[in-house]
Order: sequence, then C-alpha cells, then structure tokens
Amino acid sequence: MSMRSSRPPLSINLKLILLLFLFLSFLLLVIRSGFQSSQNSPPPATQTHLSNLTEEPECPSPPTTSICTKTPASVANALIHYATTNVTPQQTLKEISVSATILEAKSPCNFLVFGLGHDSLMWTALNHGGRTVFLEEDKAWIEQIQERLPNLEAYHVQYDTKVHQADELMKMGMEEECKSVGDPRFSECQLALKGFPSEIYEMEWDLIMVDAPTGYFNEAPGRMSAIYTAGLMARNRREGETDVFVHDVDRVVEDSFSMAFLCQGYLRKQEGRIRHFTIPSHRPRPDTPFCP
Repeated sequence: MSMRSSRPPLSINLKLILLLFLFLSFLLLVIRSGFQSSQNSPPPATQTHLSNLTEEPECPSPPTTSICTKTPASVANALIHYATTNVTPQQTLKEISVSATILEAKSPCNFLVFGLGHDSLMWTALNHGGRTVFLEEDKAWIEQIQERLPNLEAYHVQYDTKVHQADELMKMGMEEECKSVGDPRFSECQLALKGFPSEIYEMEWDLIMVDAPTGYFNEAPGRMSAIYTAGLMARNRREGETDVFVHDVDRVVEDSFSMAFLCQGYLRKQEGRIRHFTIPSHRPRPDTPFCP
C-alpha cells in the first residue's frame, strides 16, 4: 500500500482502465440501490468518523432527490484525483479486481487497510457509504497524503518487529497462546498488535487488507504481526465472516505468515501477488480449530 518504494508507476492505459472501473462500480451501486429494497441492502456503518470527513446525506432507495442522484463526493474526488495524477496504484488491475469484487457485494461496510497510499482514495470510493480506515507507520507520509486528500481517515501506528525476526516470530506463533482467540489487546501472543486506537479493536471489520507495513528489507518492520492480528480480529468478531487480503505474497514473509495464520483452508483465491482469505467468526464455537 505504501507508495514510497522505487517501483515505476503503472502505464497511462492502466490508469484509464482504473478510472473506468471506478465509474462503473459507482453505476452498479446506483443500479443496485434502485432495484433492491432497503431491507435487502447491507446496513451502513454506524460508527462515528474521527476525521474531518464530509457527511453525505442518507438517501432513500431508489434515490428521489437531486442530491441523492448526484455523483457521491467520494467517487467524484477519486475520479478527479486519478485523472490529474501520474501516480497510479501499484496493485495490478487483476489484483485490485479481487478486492473490488468483494467490496461491490458487501459495501457499504467496514474496511480496515494496513497501509496508506495513492490507491487509498480508490478504496474509499469503492466503499462509498461505509467506513474505510487506514493504518500507516510513517507519520510524515500521512501528513503528505492528507494534505492533498484530507478526507481520508488514517491513523499513525508503530511496529516493534523487524523482517529479520520472522523465523523467531513464526516459532512463537506456533505456541498455544497464539492459537487462543480473543481481543488482540489482551492476547498473550507476542505477534498480537496492541497499540492501535481502541475503536480499531472494537469495530467489527468486514474486510481487512494487509498491504503494510514496509517489508522488503531486513530492518523493515515486516508484516508478520499485521497478518496475525488481521486473522485474530476476524476470528474474534461476534458472528459472520471477514474477508482478509494480503498483498506481496511473492515475498517469503507474506507467503509463509498468511498461510500459517490465515490458513490454507480459508484461502479463496490468489491472483498475482494478492491472496484472498475468508475467515469465519470463532466466538460462537470456541472449540473451532485455529486452522480448518
């Protein structure tokens, strides 16, 4: 998710495809709202945003006013942003489509993203009406992004692990305390992240994407704890299931930790460098094995 690496930007053709994809997603949202009753539509997120997001009015289904039929601000902002920048998301179109397909079915929903980048506005737009929150390790990067995209809800978080500790952390993750499901804040597993804002733990996330922290050199924080904590949050929700996505699975840490803690049995799809897992709640049945 972080766009601070030296990878070259994608082609202009792909950028135009992404713009079209965003616009078509919005049209699908409008069409769906016009033909589904409010009882069949997913409930909107009820949590209060802490950022300076502009509240958009709730609209009846089907829309009946000019305000409701206008392009939503989140979609409009995304179209303008991607039309006026030469920097495009680092995920490929096929990789983005994996997550976007789930978002199209579940939005508006609660979407937690590890990482903040130039693709963040796209995720917010695709989850129009829901809550999309970004967790970022680099405070200066948050300030830089929010200077141009002030409506993004992002929080600065710190990681105390390093990529070179991955083997040691994997061994710790096999211990019994790391197989116990509960609130990460109270977990005895050293892989559990405990320094997020309280509301991150109290929200039930429908989608979680792990595309950060930095993980491509030995002294970087690595995604070991982020992957483990995403899986723990999914298992600890009261009911239902959580779709978890891990990017950069071509790397050793992302590959091994996603399979170990999100589990082969919960793997639904891999496209390029992204994996999609669907993890059910374990709380209704505490005796559910950590991995199926």
